[in-house]
Amino acid sequence: MKPVITDIPGVGPAAAAALGEHHIKTLAKLASASVEAVSAVPGFSESRAARVIAAAGELLAASGTSQTAKDKGGKSVKEDKPASKGKKDKKEKKKKDKGKKKGKGKGKGKKKGKQKE
Repeated sequence: MKPVITDIPGVGPAAAAALGEHHIKTLAKLASASVEAVSAVPGFSESRAARVIAAAGELLAASGTSQTAKDKGGKSVKEDKPASKGKKDKKEKKKKDKGKKKGKGKGKGKKKGKQKE
């Protein structure tokens, strides 16, 4: 079975949930995270962050699961992903559509043309 964050001694469901809220949801992410990033999670001091990062690396090594590539400084190296249409494009489209919809509701406002007296 593939190891998970809660397999680390001292990391239970509550700590795993707190890490998940900071986008650290897998052992690989935890093992490649910086002490600063993990210590920003509530309940993780710098020493606890260092311990769980080291333990995550050891669990990955023992399980044979590869860790993300690191440069010479020990920082994670992200691979380039192709650009895709995301939320920004969708928001821009919604703004354009909203402008078109204004004032076109049925039965709202005065009707154009001659008014009866």
